[in-house]
Amino acid sequence: MLPYFHEIYGNAASVSHRFGWDAAEALERARAQTAAAIGAEAKEIIFTSGATESNNLALKGALPGLKRRGDHLITAASEHKSILEVASRLESEGWRVTIAPCDETGMVSAEAIEAAIQPETVLVSVMAANNEVGTINPIREIGALCRARNIVFHTDATQAVGKVPIDVHDDGIDLLSLSAHKLHGPKGIGALYVRRRDPQVRLRPMIDGGGHERGLRGGTPAVPLIVGLGEAVELATRERSTDLPRIRALRDRLEAGIRERVPDVRLNGHPTHRLDGNLNLSFACVDGEALMIAMRDVAVSSGSACTSADPEPSHVLRAMGRDEEAARASLRFGVGRFNTAEEIEFAIDVVAEAAARLRAHSATWSA
Repeated sequence: MLPYFHEIYGNAASVSHRFGWDAAEALERARAQTAAAIGAEAKEIIFTSGATESNNLALKGALPGLKRRGDHLITAASEHKSILEVASRLESEGWRVTIAPCDETGMVSAEAIEAAIQPETVLVSVMAANNEVGTINPIREIGALCRARNIVFHTDATQAVGKVPIDVHDDGIDLLSLSAHKLHGPKGIGALYVRRRDPQVRLRPMIDGGGHERGLRGGTPAVPLIVGLGEAVELATRERSTDLPRIRALRDRLEAGIRERVPDVRLNGHPTHRLDGNLNLSFACVDGEALMIAMRDVAVSSGSACTSADPEPSHVLRAMGRDEEAARASLRFGVGRFNTAEEIEFAIDVVAEAAARLRAHSATWSA
């Protein structure tokens, strides 16, 4: 990314001089890198500020052109807030929305989506992998279901790209959102895949001006960030086969170590069909926020980082059937490619000591 901050500083939208050509070349290289990771064509990739914008553009952009066919869309109770809040906004504007349930592991089944489909259903949005509990959804089955009924299928694949094999054609995906920072890339950049044919998906832009990104997203392209996105996606995809087994082993050691030292711990999410780096645990008789405060040297969260200012317990855990107490007693650990075995052992020690200290002052805990 560094040369594009100062040495190759041209505007990729300025095509009348060499400075712009060099920037545009970098942009198209990143577009091809991003497309290759999901089995798409480079022309089907639109750069955005991140998956939240991509989700907004996918739903708000696609639905106006589908209005003549119907007024109903489906999403799931365990989706990211950038889908659920968009759905709520659309509902206030006259669209009918069905929120399909997930099961106790956080998985959204094709059967649940099929049960929610109506004759007027024009779009389904189900995430590829859950950001809080790591559960991987059967998007290929859901995609096939939508394709058979001529329904546009969008997936928020922010957590899955680079970690789970995805092919937009084999999986029947028409729109796909992703963010660079979930792949150790820069923050503030993402992309939206938009199918060009069989069927072609047409979007109404949310940001007009200048005709950038094939008219779908006006504004001068953030070339250094886009270069970083392309490189991050390519690295994650290329090194997935060696990275993920090591990450999974670290994750499993973290879970085993915590269970050895801390009694009455429950796993949230699917035991096998989940992201290799995700570990979401509930600690009986311990408040998750208090546990986080007691272990400041370990970076964890009690839900989605995007809703960390929300005092309410995780909507994902509540959708999975966890009561409020269990939802508030949960923490999400994320293990990444740069974590070490030493850090895992350190985290186990910190968690065990903090949980024991808090339970010692708990009126509801009996050792």
